Parts: sequence; C-alpha cells; structure tokens
Amino acid sequence: MRASQFFISTLKEAPAEAELISHNLMLRAGLIKRLGSGLYTWMPLGLRVLRKIEAIVREEMNKSGAIELIMPAIQPAELWQESGRWDVFGPQMLKIKDRHDNDFCFGPTHEEVITDIARREISSYRQLPLNFYQIQTKFRDEIRPRFGVMRAREFLMKDAYSFHPDTDSLEETYQLMFQTYSRIFTRLGLNYRAVAADTGAIGGSGSHEFHVLADSGEDAIAFCPNSDYAANIELATSLLPEDISHQATPQEMQKIQTPEQKTCADVAAFLDIPLQKTVKTLAVTANGKIYLLLLRGDHQLNELKVRKIPFLKDFEMASEESILSATGTVPGYIGPVGLSIEIIADPAVITLSNFTCGANEEAFHYINVNWNRDLKEPNHIIDIRNVIAGELSPDGNGPLEICRGIEVGHIFKLHTKYSQLMKANYLDAGGQLQNFEMGCYGIGISRIVAAAIEQNNDQNGIIFPENMAPFQLAIIPIGMHKSDTVRQECERLYEMFTNAGMEVLLDDRNERPGVMFADMELIGIPYRIVIGERGLKQSAVEYKGRTDQDAQMIALDEIHSFMMRKLCTS
Repeated sequence: MRASQFFISTLKEAPAEAELISHNLMLRAGLIKRLGSGLYTWMPLGLRVLRKIEAIVREEMNKSGAIELIMPAIQPAELWQESGRWDVFGPQMLKIKDRHDNDFCFGPTHEEVITDIARREISSYRQLPLNFYQIQTKFRDEIRPRFGVMRAREFLMKDAYSFHPDTDSLEETYQLMFQTYSRIFTRLGLNYRAVAADTGAIGGSGSHEFHVLADSGEDAIAFCPNSDYAANIELATSLLPEDISHQATPQEMQKIQTPEQKTCADVAAFLDIPLQKTVKTLAVTANGKIYLLLLRGDHQLNELKVRKIPFLKDFEMASEESILSATGTVPGYIGPVGLSIEIIADPAVITLSNFTCGANEEAFHYINVNWNRDLKEPNHIIDIRNVIAGELSPDGNGPLEICRGIEVGHIFKLHTKYSQLMKANYLDAGGQLQNFEMGCYGIGISRIVAAAIEQNNDQNGIIFPENMAPFQLAIIPIGMHKSDTVRQECERLYEMFTNAGMEVLLDDRNERPGVMFADMELIGIPYRIVIGERGLKQSAVEYKGRTDQDAQMIALDEIHSFMMRKLCTS
C-alpha cells in the first residue's frame, strides 16, 4: 500500500477526552474517530487491525469445528420476555419500537436468538453437538461510556453458542473453547491469563475470563505463579494461615475511649495495635431486616460474594437511621458484642482472639474481645472478602500475587438456563424430550485492539504485536521526490516485498523525514526500512525494528532474506 493512496490521519495531541493510553494513542494514530458518546468510526488503519484480529479468531474457531452464521442485530422483545431478561437485563439494553409499535432491542448478546434457532432446527440427539458462532456488532447502553473502545456502547464481538445432549458433551466443548481461546490470544502476541470468573448477567454456572495483563486494567486478578490457579478477585479465595495469637491467653475485655477514631485504621493507630487485630462491622439491610457483616480490619468487603448468599442477594448498606435504631449508636462504633442481630463473619475473623471492635457506644471501642466468652459464635461463617497478595493459594502451591487485567474473552457453561425457559428440546436415543445443554463463548474483538495497546506502547506510540499490526513493514524514502535513484530503489524493494507476501506501507508522501518517522512509530508498524542516497552509495539500507534501540545498515542484496528471517522468527 502506498501512503499517498491510503488515508493516514495522525494527530500530535489527542483530544482532552482521552483518559487511557490506548484511547489517546488510537485517536492520535487515526485508528478511530469519535462520532458520539461511546460511538466510534473505525478509520482505514484501525479497520486493518480489527480485520486481522477477526481473521485469527475466525480461523481458530473454524479449526475447532464451530460453524459461522450471522444473526439479526435487532431482536424482538418476545424472545427476551420468554427468557425473563426483558426487564432484568437493565438499562444497558437499548429498546426500540418499529412503525407498528412492536418492541425490539438492539442486541447486547444473542442467547435468546440462537436458542430460538436451535428449537426450530435441531430435533434429534443425532445432530448434536453443534457450536455456532458469529462476528457481529453489539450495542450496550453504558451509563458512562469511557476509555474509547474499551468501554464503548457499540462494539465488535465474536459470540459462539454450543448445544449438547448432556453435560459431558458440554464439558468437552468448553475445554475445546478454552484451548481455542488460548491459541487465539497466543497468536495475537498478547500476555494474557485465563481466570475463574462470575457468570454475571449471562447466567449459567462455571465460567472463565481471559484477561490481557495491563496496569490500567479494570479487573484485579489473583493468581499463583507456581500453579494454574487464577481467579478474578471477585471469586478468588485463599488458605488462611494458623493464627498463633488465637491460642494466646485471653485478656480481660475492656471498653476504651476512642473519641474521634471511627475507622479500623484510625483505631489501630490510636491504640498502637496491629490493624489485623481489629474487626470492622458493616451493617446491611435485605428483605426488611438488618444484618452485621464482620471483616478483619485490614480486609475489604467483596460485594459479589455477599450477593451470592441467598438471603443477601439484594442487600444494601444500612442507613445511619436504621443503624442507630438497631444498635443504639452511629456508624464507626458498632460491633457484634451484646447485639441480637444476625451475624455473617468472614473466616479470617473467627481465627482472632483478643481483638478490638466497636462497643456500640459513640466514642468507645472494646479491646481483648474473644469468641465464646464475650460473644457467641456468629450465625454464619462465609468468605465475604477480597484476598490479599501473599496469602496462600487455595491449591496450596504458593503465595498469591495480584495483578490488573483487561477482560477480552469470557466462556460460560449455560447448562439448561435458556433451553428450559424457552422450551428448546430434542429427542434423545430413547425417544424422550430433553432440554439442550448449552455453552456460550465471547471475545471482544474491538476491545482487544485497545487492550493490546495498553500492554504494548512507549513514548513514541503504539507497539503492535506483528499479527495485528496494520502493516508489517514501513519503507521510508529520504528525498524520494528529488532523487530518481532513491525513487527507483524504493519501487523495486516495495514490489519485491509485496510479491513476497509482506504487508508493506511505502510512505511516498511529500513529507519531512521526521514526520514520516514519527507517524510510522505512532501507528506501531513492527519493521522499518529507510532508503536514502547516502546508504545507497554503500549499497545498503537502514533497518530498525519498532522496539530496537538502534538502527543497523543491511546490504541491499541481503535485505530480502534478512526481512524474511525476521518475519519467520517473530
């Protein structure tokens, strides 16, 4: 491709709206242009990147035996009402009406549509298993679109849905998709990790997220470097060490004045005790009732774990008025001693002895509190906290580490969630009707572009992994419009590399060398060749990889084999 016949629209500075590095660089490199809130036009350079990712995803999905189709983006409300998600999915769903006043939505996902296809088209166990996929635009009306295409309202997604006669067949395809996703992200050149995850609004049981590791990631991931254990922080667990102090001689419980200390950290500092020896008491309400949640002072509440407790799935933090009514004091001084309120304690709290907690009296805390002496065992002992780096992995293979990740893929075991609700069934070998077992497998193709840039960039711009770069090689001529020698050699090398199957961008614009160098680095082309009269006098050209510190001179008669080796070994 010749730059003069392409469209390159780079910027020196990104608009003020750009928050993340990827958003800034995608705008500056001209990969995308903003149309409206959470809506972006993919410009020619960006589209080339998108299509290369899409091609790898399609190739690996086809290798796995999945079958491509494409479903309508606009979906009738009746299907979502059948599954019960029309009202449940929430305001993220963009609902629209046609001229006949019929309700539709712009599909945020396609479980209902594919289940409708299956119940119409699949009648026998002999047709199973089947795995259908599509690559299609989705729309989710984010309350606060931000970070460019990372959290846009419209995005490109690969979504696949499998149908099975039993759970063994589902498990087989689930593992196949896990391996397929691993190959996809490996081929894309990304540093990623697969983690156990929550199923969220999609439903079902059992899921894994695939995260591109980056400091700017929205999700925290707990993993053990010595094993395969990895989980989203929402689900991660750890093995608690034996607390030696739990076996210490119980001290006398005392009420201590803490006049302005409300948080565990402030109380610990005031009393000169370890933060780990304090207990925070959180009051929540659910079903018209108040509950107390107990955590160690240095631990953070995990709301998702709390919502998995059946009677707390719709919990809210209690108001100051309800806390005062139930405990006789204000937030900051409540504690479990002497209250007849149902208590849910994290296991780490149960290991404590001689701990400090609120005294249910403003400006006072208890010290040296002990279980079964000063208060009875809690009603429930349930993991309700986030794990901390350094704690022992639940598989016992070493300490946990915490890193940040950007979710780019998610696979689910849906089981019969949708087939049962939508009466999607088949005849088994005995002639009996059975509901399909189902799986669901998504990849955020447009999101991968931003995630890759978050992971691969420097002060000069994007550093695309080769398999997703818009072009593999940039040829930059020095004085092409003044020198016939330079122009002829550029044309010869351009034709030679193109005929060899390389994706080449010849920058034949009438621009200063500095502008061309800056643009090629900004848009992230992996390899660069500079051709000038000085080098040609020595029968050489200058080569530089995008991440190389220095350029090197390569003989003209060796440049073809040199580049072929680069491409083969990258």
